[in-house]
Amino acid sequence: MHLIERVKLIKLAIFDVDGVLTSGGIVYGAGGAEYKVFHVHDGFGIKLLQKAGIEVAIITAKISASAAARVADLGITHFYQGQENKIPAYEDIKKKLQLADQQVAYMGDDFPDLPLLRRVGFAVTVPNAPDVMREYANYITTCQAGQGAVREVCDFILKAQDQYSKVLHAYLCL
Repeated sequence: MHLIERVKLIKLAIFDVDGVLTSGGIVYGAGGAEYKVFHVHDGFGIKLLQKAGIEVAIITAKISASAAARVADLGITHFYQGQENKIPAYEDIKKKLQLADQQVAYMGDDFPDLPLLRRVGFAVTVPNAPDVMREYANYITTCQAGQGAVREVCDFILKAQDQYSKVLHAYLCL
């Protein structure tokens, strides 16, 4: 199946956090507090997907207050932390939303993401991911992780589904 045809089927986009929504860098503050940097364009892309009726979820291996705060800020209701094996969370979301693998996009950057990249209809990784990740990806972003890569994927999905001009028009008419 051609890539655009695959993407037209997407009803759910799932993202990893570290190395996807962030650059992968972690800053530790006093007392061991952890800080992450999220790009505003990535968050806005997620909001555009939501406005277009595409569900968004986060599955991450790490437990992080920073990630939880960002997810809450974006209004993402499907959030799974501490998922070293991401398959159970993935199956739970699919069951809740009654979706098939072909209707799901997943964006990950490292080995724990491979099982999902191999199953979903649209598998995405970032340019600095290990070589094996690129072997299983349908799409490799041109933007780096934490620097607009998620927004690039959101725009790609919206354009493939002929939703991009609709969401853009809403802002042109303000």
